[in-house]
Amino acid sequence: MKEKMINAFKNAEGGLFSSVEKADVGNSYQEMEKQGVALMGWADPFMPDYSMPKHVEEALIHAIKTPIAPHYTAPIGNQKLKEKIAEKLLKCNNLKVDPLRNILITPGSDSGLYFSILPFIEDGDEVIIPSPSYPNNYLNIEIMGGKVVPLALKVENDYQFIEKDFETLITPKTKMIIITHPNNPTTTVFNRKSLDILSRIVIKYDLILVCDQAFEDFCYENEFVTPASLPGMFERTITVFSFSKGMGLSGLRVGYLVCSDKIMDSMFANAVSVLGATNTVCQEAMIVALEDPSFMKEFEDAFDYRRKKAYEILNSIPNVSMKMPESGFLCWVDVSKLGKSSDIVDYLVKEAKVSVNDGKNYGLGGEGHLRIVLGVYKDNDKVVAALRRIKDALIKIQEK
Repeated sequence: MKEKMINAFKNAEGGLFSSVEKADVGNSYQEMEKQGVALMGWADPFMPDYSMPKHVEEALIHAIKTPIAPHYTAPIGNQKLKEKIAEKLLKCNNLKVDPLRNILITPGSDSGLYFSILPFIEDGDEVIIPSPSYPNNYLNIEIMGGKVVPLALKVENDYQFIEKDFETLITPKTKMIIITHPNNPTTTVFNRKSLDILSRIVIKYDLILVCDQAFEDFCYENEFVTPASLPGMFERTITVFSFSKGMGLSGLRVGYLVCSDKIMDSMFANAVSVLGATNTVCQEAMIVALEDPSFMKEFEDAFDYRRKKAYEILNSIPNVSMKMPESGFLCWVDVSKLGKSSDIVDYLVKEAKVSVNDGKNYGLGGEGHLRIVLGVYKDNDKVVAALRRIKDALIKIQEK
């Protein structure tokens, strides 16, 4: 029966008949934790430690005891939550939106990302993806029958955009550009010059932009600009937002989409068929989280400390290098001088008792790199200890 599947599913492996390295596929990754392996490949803040703020916890418990708990919310989302999101969008993203017409609540940002792309892509459509990038950006296009056209982001350009790179990839079949901003995995915060280049290309060639802003909350030295806020871009952009990364509420599975009402009208019509309804009580908890987001400062301080320690420790390893992370709680490490990144990943599990992500899964420019999640565990010392084990292991492999 598998032969009857479309290629994107037929060629996929979920860990039942083979070993799968990806942290979000199968059970093998979670099994490593039982063997004492530090799981630094899952972008879930403070996992596996308890990190829910008290006021959010209380709101969740209260909501589950009310009559609404076992019932659907409308598939387009809780109206009060959308009003709170609209306030946040104006304050943080320079977007003035109508909560009735421009916001759709989704069961997490991954489903929102898929739903953002789905209305537009069919067989043969080309989608430019600045790479390396989040693996689901590629997979979603393949599932829909489109063609991924990677645009190489280069370290010598600080992973920022170069206009001619876009121009050389545009064809009559180009329909969309997908970016993660800040970028996952490189952590790059695209600057105004890059976003001006992007907006010129999108407008000039009448394209759609899908912008995944899951890691927007913690940008350190660099200014963060929402592309949809630039002139002429709101009506051409679907922006995907998440509560998972900045608020550390991954398990509640709430995200949201923002776009013009011309696009949103069709999304409202099809939301129940594709997304269903987002968890009722979790939406109630998110209202409280937005009303008092002060707990995020503790997260930001922890992640800032960790990125600086990672920069110090990993750059002290001969033949290994990384840029200072610009956002979030990831780091992108160049180990290409040591061999294939897949081999390094396997070696670190055995020698350092640390599991990280293989850069090859992040597309063009990913081979020879590791994505290390610095956001795991509540205890900073645990993260630093794991980084030191990585250092010792990578020095040892070179001595051999």
